[in-house]
Formats: sequence, C-alpha cells, structure tokens
Amino acid sequence: MTMFRTSGVCARGIELEVENGIIKDIKFLGGCDGNTKGLASLIKGMKVEEVKRKLRGIRCGAKSTSCPDQLAQILEQNF
Repeated sequence: MTMFRTSGVCARGIELEVENGIIKDIKFLGGCDGNTKGLASLIKGMKVEEVKRKLRGIRCGAKSTSCPDQLAQILEQNF
C-alpha cells in the first residue's frame, strides 16, 4: 500500500492499494474511527472512477473538504 498525506481534515493520511482501476485496500490514518472504517469497507472493491465521482466535493462541517473529498482528490491526482 502507498501512503498519501491529507490536508485540512482530521485524518493524517490515507494508505491505498489500487490495482487495474479497482480499490483493493484502504486505511485512513486518524480521523473519526468508525466513519473512516465504514467508508473504507464500502469502497473496497469499487472502481476508482466511481469513488471519485461519488466522493468529490463532500464537506465536513464548515471545512472546505472532508476525508471522503481528500480521498477523491488523491485518486484524481494519482490514479
């Protein structure tokens, strides 16, 4: 898995393994434990393009981003 740093959210980073455009494994480092584990469980096995489309632009409270949005940004920049 490759570790990517996040910005502007509680999670410090996201470890990700992508193979042939499919998310094979994901782990959030920090953040809201139950929420990030739930999100990881839901998107494991999904196509990268679908995850980007569904999570892009989600905000956390007054913040301009969120852990799901950070994941979408990482996927857009790297996959």
